[in-house]
Amino acid sequence: MLLRVQSLINMAKKFVSRARFSVVRMLLVLGLVSGLAAAGWVCWHPGLHVTDGRHDRGQNGIWLQHGWLGDDDWFVRNQRTNQLHFRDEMALNRLSGKLRLQNITDVFPHLCPCDHEGNLAGWDAAQTERFLDAFEGFRVMPWIGGVFRLHARPESDEWRAKFVANVRRLMEQHPRLAGIHLNIEPMPSGTEAFLHLLDELRGSLPEGKVLSVAAYPPPTRWQPTLEVHWEEAYFRAVAGRCDQVAVMMYDTALGSPKLYRHLMRDWTREVLAWSGATDVLLGVPAYDDADTGYHDPRVENLEHALAGIHAGLAVNGALPAGYQGVAIYSEWEMSAAEWRQWEAEFRSNESATGQAREAVEGHNP
Repeated sequence: MLLRVQSLINMAKKFVSRARFSVVRMLLVLGLVSGLAAAGWVCWHPGLHVTDGRHDRGQNGIWLQHGWLGDDDWFVRNQRTNQLHFRDEMALNRLSGKLRLQNITDVFPHLCPCDHEGNLAGWDAAQTERFLDAFEGFRVMPWIGGVFRLHARPESDEWRAKFVANVRRLMEQHPRLAGIHLNIEPMPSGTEAFLHLLDELRGSLPEGKVLSVAAYPPPTRWQPTLEVHWEEAYFRAVAGRCDQVAVMMYDTALGSPKLYRHLMRDWTREVLAWSGATDVLLGVPAYDDADTGYHDPRVENLEHALAGIHAGLAVNGALPAGYQGVAIYSEWEMSAAEWRQWEAEFRSNESATGQAREAVEGHNP
């Protein structure tokens, strides 16, 4: 009996010893894998640092504030009468001169929101003409639209008809406008009514006017919702109905700069492949909004966005035919440091001189 008990004890000891060895071995393997993963993460440098301006075609865009075109009643309604400097000719010339030197050609001055009847936000006709005087040589496209189903109701035939008629009136009243920039948010992927609106706008715009659309990027594993991301078929359907898409490549809710750079690289390749013959502006973030859950300015900023775009553009060597440039959101949030970063990490110095510099001097005798 004692021998049997001793035998069982010995077997138990061997089992425990083997189990301990297995646990230790498993922990060692897990430690090794974790160490390799950590080392890989540290060594992983997505994005590309470019300082020679190779990706600047000198045809970039930027979103501007409401005051540049908005009617005077807007300043009163929003208690911003201290911002009437927008009406100052020197301020207009300073802005246009700065943007010329930064290789920006397409400007989207805010003229939102429309109302639920289809009326555009009010604009000041005399100020609009002053703006166009200062921005001669640019493509000025008022930024129109609003919140989906609150201001903008493309599912309503009556709303679309009135909205389209008002856009036509804006173009006829100010024939020097290059076109319009349509931005309705959110715009769920697959919304047929939005495609109908684009068809009707395209058919109503005077010949030669640009139909530009603020577009959504593809879904991601981190943010798959189709309310603010467009699937390939829908992206292609929108792009095929307009002349330009400015893709809003931000508000990703990512907390890692590396992941954002990697995502920007992938998005750059995807949206350029999906846009066909339509011109593409890649929208980059230059704003704070640090108190929101969908944007971390330490992650989503010019540095990381441009690095990802450079990596995406460098994959195939030659720039895609549809690639027009980059669009900055937004001018009123751009600091002096961010403009320096833009100049160092994207802008081509060659296209920032010559004709552009002469134009600036002409506006500032």
